[in-house]
Amino acid sequence: MRYPITLFSAQWADVPFAEFAEKVSDWGYDGVELASKNDHFDIERGAADPAYCEAKREQLATHGLGVWALSNHRCGHLVCGSDDPRTDAFVHEGLRGDPARKQAYGIEQMKLTAPAARNLGVSIVTGFTGSEVWPFVYRFPAVSDEEIDAAYERFAQLWNPILDVFGACGVRFALEVHPAQVAYDVYTTERALAALGNRPEFGLNFDPSHLYWQHVDPVQFLRAFPERIYHVHVKDCAFTLDGKSSVLGSHLNFGDRRRGWDFRSAGRGGIDWGEIFTELHEIGYDGPLSVEWEDSRMDREWGARDACRFVSENAFPAPALSLDQALGNTAKPPLR
Repeated sequence: MRYPITLFSAQWADVPFAEFAEKVSDWGYDGVELASKNDHFDIERGAADPAYCEAKREQLATHGLGVWALSNHRCGHLVCGSDDPRTDAFVHEGLRGDPARKQAYGIEQMKLTAPAARNLGVSIVTGFTGSEVWPFVYRFPAVSDEEIDAAYERFAQLWNPILDVFGACGVRFALEVHPAQVAYDVYTTERALAALGNRPEFGLNFDPSHLYWQHVDPVQFLRAFPERIYHVHVKDCAFTLDGKSSVLGSHLNFGDRRRGWDFRSAGRGGIDWGEIFTELHEIGYDGPLSVEWEDSRMDREWGARDACRFVSENAFPAPALSLDQALGNTAKPPLR
Protein backbone atom coordinates (compact mmCIF):
# COMPACT_ATOMS: atom_id res chain seq x y z
CA MET A 1 0.00 0.00 0.00
CA ARG A 2 1.21 3.48 -0.86
CA TYR A 3 0.39 6.20 1.64
CA PRO A 4 -1.11 9.41 0.23
CA ILE A 5 1.39 12.24 0.66
CA THR A 6 -0.17 15.55 1.63
CA LEU A 7 1.04 19.02 2.58
CA PHE A 8 -0.33 20.84 5.63
CA SER A 9 -1.48 24.23 4.40
CA ALA A 10 -1.07 26.13 7.71
CA GLN A 11 2.47 27.25 6.90
CA TRP A 12 1.27 28.53 3.50
CA ALA A 13 -1.83 30.45 4.57
CA ASP A 14 -0.28 33.68 3.27
CA VAL A 15 -0.47 32.20 -0.24
CA PRO A 16 -3.94 32.49 -1.86
CA PHE A 17 -5.60 29.09 -1.94
CA ALA A 18 -5.83 28.85 -5.74
CA GLU A 19 -2.12 29.58 -6.07
CA PHE A 20 -1.26 27.21 -3.22
CA ALA A 21 -3.18 24.32 -4.83
CA GLU A 22 -1.31 24.79 -8.10
CA LYS A 23 2.03 24.78 -6.28
CA VAL A 24 1.19 21.67 -4.25
CA SER A 25 0.38 19.77 -7.42
CA ASP A 26 3.58 20.95 -9.10
CA TRP A 27 5.62 19.83 -6.08
CA GLY A 28 4.31 16.27 -6.45
CA TYR A 29 1.84 15.89 -3.57
CA ASP A 30 -1.37 13.87 -3.66
CA GLY A 31 -3.34 16.42 -1.69
CA VAL A 32 -3.56 18.62 1.37
CA GLU A 33 -4.31 18.76 5.05
CA LEU A 34 -6.44 21.88 4.92
CA ALA A 35 -5.92 24.58 7.54
CA SER A 36 -8.74 26.86 8.63
CA LYS A 37 -6.75 30.02 7.99
CA ASN A 38 -7.28 32.98 5.65
CA ASP A 39 -8.94 31.89 2.39
CA HIS A 40 -7.83 28.26 2.67
CA PHE A 41 -10.96 27.26 4.61
CA ASP A 42 -13.69 29.10 6.51
CA ILE A 43 -15.09 26.94 9.32
CA GLU A 44 -18.39 28.78 9.74
CA ARG A 45 -19.09 28.81 6.03
CA GLY A 46 -18.03 25.20 5.68
CA ALA A 47 -20.41 24.11 8.44
CA ALA A 48 -23.34 25.98 6.92
CA ASP A 49 -22.81 25.53 3.19
CA PRO A 50 -22.01 22.13 1.63
CA ALA A 51 -21.66 23.86 -1.74
CA TYR A 52 -18.70 25.86 -0.39
CA CYS A 53 -17.00 22.62 0.62
CA GLU A 54 -17.73 21.01 -2.72
CA ALA A 55 -16.19 24.00 -4.48
CA LYS A 56 -13.01 23.54 -2.40
CA ARG A 57 -12.81 19.88 -3.37
CA GLU A 58 -13.39 20.72 -7.02
CA GLN A 59 -10.71 23.39 -6.90
CA LEU A 60 -8.25 20.81 -5.56
CA ALA A 61 -9.40 18.15 -8.02
CA THR A 62 -8.64 20.50 -10.90
CA HIS A 63 -4.99 20.05 -9.91
CA GLY A 64 -5.29 16.31 -9.27
CA LEU A 65 -5.38 16.79 -5.51
CA GLY A 66 -7.51 15.42 -2.69
CA VAL A 67 -8.08 16.43 0.92
CA TRP A 68 -7.75 13.96 3.79
CA ALA A 69 -8.00 16.13 6.92
CA LEU A 70 -9.17 19.51 8.15
CA SER A 71 -7.20 21.42 10.79
CA ASN A 72 -8.39 23.85 13.44
CA HIS A 73 -5.43 24.06 15.80
CA ARG A 74 -5.89 27.62 17.03
CA CYS A 75 -9.54 27.31 18.10
CA GLY A 76 -8.86 23.95 19.74
CA HIS A 77 -6.10 25.52 21.79
CA LEU A 78 -8.52 28.14 23.09
CA VAL A 79 -10.70 25.50 24.76
CA CYS A 80 -8.20 24.88 27.57
CA GLY A 81 -5.67 27.62 26.84
CA SER A 82 -7.55 30.91 26.60
CA ASP A 83 -5.94 32.36 29.74
CA ASP A 84 -2.69 32.93 27.83
CA PRO A 85 -2.73 36.51 26.50
CA ARG A 86 -0.80 35.36 23.43
CA THR A 87 -3.99 33.65 22.23
CA ASP A 88 -5.48 37.09 21.57
CA ALA A 89 -3.87 36.62 18.15
CA PHE A 90 -6.33 33.76 17.48
CA VAL A 91 -9.51 35.84 17.79
CA HIS A 92 -11.01 39.04 16.46
CA GLU A 93 -10.46 42.30 18.28
CA GLY A 94 -13.75 42.21 20.19
CA LEU A 95 -12.71 39.09 22.12
CA ARG A 96 -9.15 40.02 22.96
CA GLY A 97 -8.25 40.29 26.62
CA ASP A 98 -11.30 38.27 27.71
CA PRO A 99 -10.34 34.64 28.46
CA ALA A 100 -13.92 33.50 29.12
CA ARG A 101 -15.21 34.84 25.81
CA LYS A 102 -12.20 33.48 23.94
CA GLN A 103 -12.85 30.05 25.45
CA ALA A 104 -16.54 30.16 24.52
CA TYR A 105 -15.57 31.13 20.98
CA GLY A 106 -13.09 28.25 20.77
CA ILE A 107 -15.70 25.74 21.95
CA GLU A 108 -18.27 27.04 19.46
CA GLN A 109 -15.78 26.94 16.60
CA MET A 110 -14.67 23.39 17.42
CA LYS A 111 -18.29 22.23 17.45
CA LEU A 112 -18.75 23.83 14.02
CA THR A 113 -15.58 22.15 12.75
CA ALA A 114 -17.23 18.72 12.90
CA PRO A 115 -20.05 19.45 10.40
CA ALA A 116 -17.59 21.48 8.31
CA ALA A 117 -15.35 18.40 8.04
CA ARG A 118 -18.35 16.21 7.22
CA ASN A 119 -19.43 18.62 4.46
CA LEU A 120 -15.86 18.64 3.14
CA GLY A 121 -15.95 14.86 2.98
CA VAL A 122 -13.20 14.16 5.50
CA SER A 123 -13.44 12.17 8.71
CA ILE A 124 -10.42 13.57 10.57
CA VAL A 125 -9.91 16.95 12.19
CA THR A 126 -6.40 17.66 13.45
CA GLY A 127 -5.74 20.18 16.16
CA PHE A 128 -4.84 21.19 19.68
CA THR A 129 -6.73 21.10 22.98
CA GLY A 130 -4.90 23.72 25.00
CA SER A 131 -3.79 22.78 28.49
CA GLU A 132 -4.21 23.90 32.06
CA VAL A 133 -1.46 21.48 33.16
CA TRP A 134 1.35 22.69 30.89
CA PRO A 135 2.21 25.65 33.16
CA PHE A 136 2.97 23.04 35.83
CA VAL A 137 5.54 21.23 33.68
CA TYR A 138 8.15 22.14 36.29
CA ARG A 139 6.71 21.63 39.74
CA PHE A 140 7.81 24.90 41.29
CA PRO A 141 6.04 26.63 42.82
CA ALA A 142 4.72 23.41 44.24
CA VAL A 143 1.58 21.96 42.68
CA SER A 144 -0.57 19.30 44.31
CA ASP A 145 -1.78 16.09 42.72
CA GLU A 146 -5.30 17.37 43.30
CA GLU A 147 -4.62 20.42 41.10
CA ILE A 148 -3.35 18.18 38.31
CA ASP A 149 -6.36 15.88 38.68
CA ALA A 150 -8.73 18.85 38.56
CA ALA A 151 -7.13 20.16 35.36
CA TYR A 152 -7.67 16.85 33.57
CA GLU A 153 -11.23 16.73 34.84
CA ARG A 154 -11.89 20.20 33.42
CA PHE A 155 -10.33 19.13 30.13
CA ALA A 156 -12.84 16.28 29.94
CA GLN A 157 -15.75 18.51 30.95
CA LEU A 158 -14.90 20.98 28.20
CA TRP A 159 -14.08 18.51 25.45
CA ASN A 160 -16.75 15.84 25.91
CA PRO A 161 -19.56 18.08 24.59
CA ILE A 162 -17.40 18.96 21.58
CA LEU A 163 -16.70 15.29 20.94
CA ASP A 164 -20.41 14.53 21.17
CA VAL A 165 -20.87 16.73 18.10
CA PHE A 166 -17.96 15.00 16.38
CA GLY A 167 -19.53 11.62 17.05
CA ALA A 168 -22.89 12.74 15.67
CA CYS A 169 -21.14 13.90 12.48
CA GLY A 170 -19.06 10.76 12.03
CA VAL A 171 -15.83 12.72 12.44
CA ARG A 172 -12.85 12.03 14.73
CA PHE A 173 -10.55 14.54 16.39
CA ALA A 174 -6.79 13.89 16.24
CA LEU A 175 -4.86 15.77 18.91
CA GLU A 176 -1.38 16.74 17.82
CA VAL A 177 0.59 15.52 20.83
CA HIS A 178 2.70 18.54 21.50
CA PRO A 179 4.23 20.65 24.28
CA ALA A 180 1.73 23.22 25.62
CA GLN A 181 -1.10 20.72 25.07
CA VAL A 182 -2.87 18.40 27.47
CA ALA A 183 -0.78 15.52 26.09
CA TYR A 184 2.88 15.84 25.15
CA ASP A 185 4.43 12.39 25.90
CA VAL A 186 3.26 8.82 26.53
CA TYR A 187 2.15 9.28 30.13
CA THR A 188 0.23 12.50 29.56
CA THR A 189 -1.39 10.98 26.48
CA GLU A 190 -2.52 7.99 28.53
CA ARG A 191 -3.97 10.38 31.09
CA ALA A 192 -5.81 12.49 28.51
CA LEU A 193 -7.36 9.43 26.88
CA ALA A 194 -8.41 8.05 30.26
CA ALA A 195 -9.97 11.38 31.27
CA LEU A 196 -12.26 11.08 28.25
CA GLY A 197 -13.15 7.46 28.98
CA ASN A 198 -11.13 6.39 25.93
CA ARG A 199 -13.98 7.45 23.67
CA PRO A 200 -13.24 6.70 20.00
CA GLU A 201 -13.94 10.21 18.74
CA PHE A 202 -10.66 11.35 20.30
CA GLY A 203 -7.37 10.10 18.90
CA LEU A 204 -3.92 11.32 17.97
CA ASN A 205 -2.09 13.20 15.26
CA PHE A 206 1.37 11.63 15.46
CA ASP A 207 4.16 14.15 14.87
CA PRO A 208 7.53 12.65 15.86
CA SER A 209 9.34 16.01 15.74
CA HIS A 210 7.60 17.12 18.95
CA LEU A 211 8.49 13.88 20.72
CA TYR A 212 12.08 13.64 19.54
CA TRP A 213 13.39 16.82 21.16
CA GLN A 214 11.81 15.77 24.46
CA HIS A 215 13.77 12.48 24.26
CA VAL A 216 10.55 10.50 23.77
CA ASP A 217 11.07 7.60 21.37
CA PRO A 218 8.56 8.06 18.51
CA VAL A 219 8.45 4.32 17.81
CA GLN A 220 7.63 3.55 21.45
CA PHE A 221 4.88 6.14 21.22
CA LEU A 222 3.35 4.39 18.22
CA ARG A 223 3.52 1.06 20.04
CA ALA A 224 1.76 2.58 23.05
CA PHE A 225 -1.24 3.81 21.02
CA PRO A 226 -1.61 1.61 17.93
CA GLU A 227 -5.40 2.06 17.69
CA ARG A 228 -5.33 5.82 18.27
CA ILE A 229 -3.08 7.03 15.48
CA TYR A 230 -5.64 8.79 13.30
CA HIS A 231 -3.27 11.03 11.32
CA VAL A 232 0.49 11.44 10.81
CA HIS A 233 2.67 14.52 10.35
CA VAL A 234 6.07 14.26 8.71
CA LYS A 235 8.49 16.80 10.13
CA ASP A 236 12.08 16.32 11.25
CA CYS A 237 14.07 17.67 14.17
CA ALA A 238 17.71 17.98 15.15
CA PHE A 239 19.56 18.51 18.40
CA THR A 240 21.97 21.44 18.33
CA LEU A 241 23.07 21.29 21.97
CA ASP A 242 26.38 23.05 22.48
CA GLY A 243 27.00 22.67 26.21
CA LYS A 244 25.40 26.06 26.85
CA SER A 245 21.85 25.53 25.61
CA SER A 246 19.12 23.14 26.75
CA VAL A 247 16.20 21.35 25.16
CA LEU A 248 13.93 24.08 26.57
CA GLY A 249 14.92 26.41 23.74
CA SER A 250 16.52 29.21 25.80
CA HIS A 251 13.82 31.71 24.70
CA LEU A 252 15.55 31.89 21.32
CA ASN A 253 13.78 32.02 17.99
CA PHE A 254 13.73 29.04 15.65
CA GLY A 255 16.75 29.21 13.41
CA ASP A 256 19.00 30.77 16.06
CA ARG A 257 22.15 28.67 16.09
CA ARG A 258 22.30 28.94 19.89
CA ARG A 259 19.11 26.89 20.35
CA GLY A 260 19.44 23.36 21.73
CA TRP A 261 17.14 21.91 19.06
CA ASP A 262 15.37 22.99 15.92
CA PHE A 263 12.96 21.71 13.29
CA ARG A 264 14.26 20.31 10.02
CA SER A 265 12.73 19.40 6.71
CA ALA A 266 11.86 15.71 6.38
CA GLY A 267 14.96 13.53 6.20
CA ARG A 268 17.33 16.32 7.22
CA GLY A 269 17.28 15.82 10.99
CA GLY A 270 17.90 13.04 13.45
CA ILE A 271 14.63 11.09 13.30
CA ASP A 272 14.82 7.46 12.15
CA TRP A 273 12.06 7.46 9.55
CA GLY A 274 12.73 3.88 8.49
CA GLU A 275 11.75 2.62 11.94
CA ILE A 276 8.70 4.90 12.00
CA PHE A 277 7.45 3.72 8.59
CA THR A 278 8.00 0.12 9.67
CA GLU A 279 6.00 0.67 12.84
CA LEU A 280 3.19 2.38 10.93
CA HIS A 281 2.91 -0.83 8.91
CA GLU A 282 2.88 -2.88 12.09
CA ILE A 283 -0.01 -0.93 13.62
CA GLY A 284 -2.01 -0.96 10.39
CA TYR A 285 -2.03 2.78 9.77
CA ASP A 286 -3.44 3.52 6.32
CA GLY A 287 -4.00 7.29 6.33
CA PRO A 288 -1.96 10.06 4.77
CA LEU A 289 1.57 11.15 5.53
CA SER A 290 1.14 14.90 5.87
CA VAL A 291 4.26 17.02 5.52
CA GLU A 292 4.25 19.87 8.00
CA TRP A 293 7.08 21.89 6.55
CA GLU A 294 9.05 24.00 9.03
CA ASP A 295 12.74 24.54 8.42
CA SER A 296 14.07 28.05 8.99
CA ARG A 297 17.31 27.28 7.16
CA MET A 298 15.98 26.79 3.63
CA ASP A 299 13.61 28.24 1.06
CA ARG A 300 10.18 26.82 1.80
CA GLU A 301 9.20 26.06 -1.80
CA TRP A 302 12.44 24.19 -2.43
CA GLY A 303 11.95 22.49 0.92
CA ALA A 304 8.35 21.46 0.25
CA ARG A 305 9.36 19.80 -3.01
CA ASP A 306 12.35 18.14 -1.35
CA ALA A 307 10.20 16.85 1.53
CA CYS A 308 7.69 15.31 -0.89
CA ARG A 309 10.53 13.58 -2.70
CA PHE A 310 11.93 12.26 0.58
CA VAL A 311 8.61 10.79 1.71
CA SER A 312 7.89 9.32 -1.72
CA GLU A 313 11.29 7.61 -1.87
CA ASN A 314 11.47 6.46 1.75
CA ALA A 315 7.92 5.54 2.85
CA PHE A 316 8.31 1.99 1.63
CA PRO A 317 5.30 -0.36 1.33
CA ALA A 318 4.77 -3.20 3.78
CA PRO A 319 6.01 -6.61 2.60
CA ALA A 320 3.47 -8.89 0.96
CA LEU A 321 5.21 -11.92 2.47
CA SER A 322 7.22 -12.46 5.61
CA LEU A 323 10.90 -13.16 5.11
CA ASP A 324 10.40 -16.81 6.07
CA GLN A 325 7.62 -17.13 3.52
CA ALA A 326 9.75 -15.51 0.84
CA LEU A 327 12.59 -17.93 1.62
CA GLY A 328 10.28 -20.92 1.68
CA ASN A 329 11.07 -21.62 5.32
CA THR A 330 7.50 -22.07 6.59
CA ALA A 331 5.45 -25.17 7.11
CA LYS A 332 8.41 -27.55 6.79
CA PRO A 333 8.36 -30.84 8.67
CA PRO A 334 10.74 -31.03 11.63
CA LEU A 335 14.18 -32.52 11.10
CA ARG A 336 14.59 -36.09 12.38
